[in-house]
Amino acid sequence: MSRTLLVRLSAAILFLLVSWIAYTQNQKQPPELAINKVKDDLYYVEGDGGNVAVYITNEGVILVDDKFEQDHDQIVAKVKSVTSQPIKYILSTHHHADHSGGNTKFHTEAEIISTANARANIVAHKQSNAPDNMVPARVVFTQETAVFLGGKEARARYFGRGHTNGDALVYFPALRTLHTGDLMSGATPLIDYPGGGSVVEWTKTLDEALKLDFDTVIPGHGKVTDKAGLKAYRDNVEKLRTRAQGLIRGGKSQEELAKVMQAEFGWQPNGLQMQWSIPGMMTELK
Repeated sequence: MSRTLLVRLSAAILFLLVSWIAYTQNQKQPPELAINKVKDDLYYVEGDGGNVAVYITNEGVILVDDKFEQDHDQIVAKVKSVTSQPIKYILSTHHHADHSGGNTKFHTEAEIISTANARANIVAHKQSNAPDNMVPARVVFTQETAVFLGGKEARARYFGRGHTNGDALVYFPALRTLHTGDLMSGATPLIDYPGGGSVVEWTKTLDEALKLDFDTVIPGHGKVTDKAGLKAYRDNVEKLRTRAQGLIRGGKSQEELAKVMQAEFGWQPNGLQMQWSIPGMMTELK
């Protein structure tokens, strides 16, 4: 073999090796997560999927949601950065993979609890773009449940449909704090009609939640806010519903409705709101 050919072959092999290393590193590294203190022994982990609440007790940790499967190790590391207590329970707010995808790994480490509808939605693969290996909760409830651990309480409530038909809100009474899941997320609602969601019922569900005694809100996505912030979000859902209903009952087409939602409420042209919400609104609001 000539020296020139050997050099070229070595260079090609080196190039392929470097490319493969870069590819595998990119595939295996999820976005960096951050943990922030809410108050006292309550924190939340943000980044990648939905916000994960972390409630520390002297007998273990209670989580609310667990993001995607790929975030498992980072969530565990973030929890370990603030406590040596193990994760004992996970209260799931709903079935979407950015909130319950971590069940795939956490189900062998902690007890996962969700609404009965959220479990059924995972079993029935209601989320079309979810991974095939989603794992549902083993313990479910229909209206209310609570976890008492280390003298502290985390209370999960189901008030009705909204984002999906299985949305749980998790209330920390001692801290007057509420985790809303995606019943509050972003600036405007994503109504998952394939998953049983309802823009009509959404405001009714939040009206019940607003009756609770709380001053702090951890949304499904976004920064921690307060009760006034949740009320403002509820009012925006009502504004959107009223606008959409007027257009639909006025004879506007699905395409025309989509253009208004994009222009006035910031819905993205190729986003999930266009895929999941617009067709369902055309039926529910007619």
